[in-house]
Amino acid sequence: METEPIRPLLPPGAPAEEEEEEEEEKLAIRFQQGFLAGKRLGTLPWEDLEKTLRTSEDSSTVLSILQKTVFHPLCLKYPLSVKYRKCFLTELIKKHESTGAEPLDPLYEALGNVLTTEEKTHCYKSYLLPAGDAVTLCENVAIISQGTTGLVTWDAGLYLAEWALQNQAVFSNRNVLELGSGIGLTGIVVCKACRPKAYTFSDHHPSVLQQLSENICLNGLLPVSEACGHSPAKSNAQHPDAPRVTVAEIDWDQVTKEQLAALGPDVVIAADVVYDPELIQSLVGVLRKLSTGPRGGKAPEVYIAFAIRNPETYKCFQTELAQVGIAWQTVPGPPTNLFSYNQHANICILQLLIP
Repeated sequence: METEPIRPLLPPGAPAEEEEEEEEEKLAIRFQQGFLAGKRLGTLPWEDLEKTLRTSEDSSTVLSILQKTVFHPLCLKYPLSVKYRKCFLTELIKKHESTGAEPLDPLYEALGNVLTTEEKTHCYKSYLLPAGDAVTLCENVAIISQGTTGLVTWDAGLYLAEWALQNQAVFSNRNVLELGSGIGLTGIVVCKACRPKAYTFSDHHPSVLQQLSENICLNGLLPVSEACGHSPAKSNAQHPDAPRVTVAEIDWDQVTKEQLAALGPDVVIAADVVYDPELIQSLVGVLRKLSTGPRGGKAPEVYIAFAIRNPETYKCFQTELAQVGIAWQTVPGPPTNLFSYNQHANICILQLLIP
C-alpha cells in the first residue's frame, strides 16, 4: 500500500500573504507607469489604493509607491513639474492619513523638498517600454509657448507610438520619415523598439527642432541635423543596431518632390497634424509630393494618427485627400493603453494610399 508523500507544513496564511504582496507590487507599478509619464492624476488607481489600505496592516504599499514614483531614479534625474509632484504627494498623503495610520516621515520630507523647489519652464516625462527601456522627454510646462504647441506631447503621438510597438514589422529595417515630429516621442519609440534602418525626424519651428534634437540625444541617439534636401550624413550612433538618425527642417509649403525623394522613405508617419483647417492644405500638398517614390515610382506607406476634435476638420481633410486622388483606410488601433493617452479621446489612424 502506497502512502502519500509527506508535504511540508506552510505557515498559516502564507499563500494569501504572498498573493497580497504580489497585488501590492502590481499596484505600485501601475502608479509608477502613470506618474513617470505625467498622466492626469485623476486617472491614477487611487480607488484601488484605498481598498488596499483598508485591508493592509502596515504602510508598505504607500512606501513602495513613493519609491517607484517620486524617488524613482528617472524622476530624481529628470523630474516632472513641481506642480505635478506636489499634487501627487498631497493626494498620496491624504489617502494614507485617511487610514488613521502613523505619519510617514518620508512622505512629508518629500513634499517639503518639492515645496521649496522652484518651478521651471520645462519638465520631464518618462515612458516605460515593455522591454524595460524608457523614453525620457524634456517638454514645456505650458501647452502653448514660443508661438507653438509643438513643445509638448499630444495624445495622438502616444497612440501612434503604442501602435508602432505592436506593429514593428512596418518599420523594421526600413527608412522612416516622420512629418511634424514635435519633441520626438513617437520617433524615439520607433528607433528604440522597432529597429528601422534609418529614421528622419522633421519639423519646421526652430524651437521645436532644437528641443527635438536635445530629446533624441537624451535617449542615446545621435542625430545629424541638416536642412531638407541634403544627403543624410553617416550616423555616429554608439549602438551598432541603432538606426541612422537625421533631423531635417521641412517646410511643407516649400519642400519639393526631389527633396522628399532624396530622403528615400519607405514609410511616412505623422501624429496630430490634422487639427487646423489652414494647415490641412499644406499637409495634403506634402503627401501629394510623395507620389514620386525613390524606387521606380513606388510611393511609401503612409500612416497618419490624429484626434478627431472637430468633425468638420476631419471632413475637410478627407475632402482635400479626395481632390488629389489619395484614398485612405482606417487602421485598427492598439488594444492596450501602455502610454498615458486619454482612452476617451476619439483617436484614429489612417493609412493613406498614395497613387
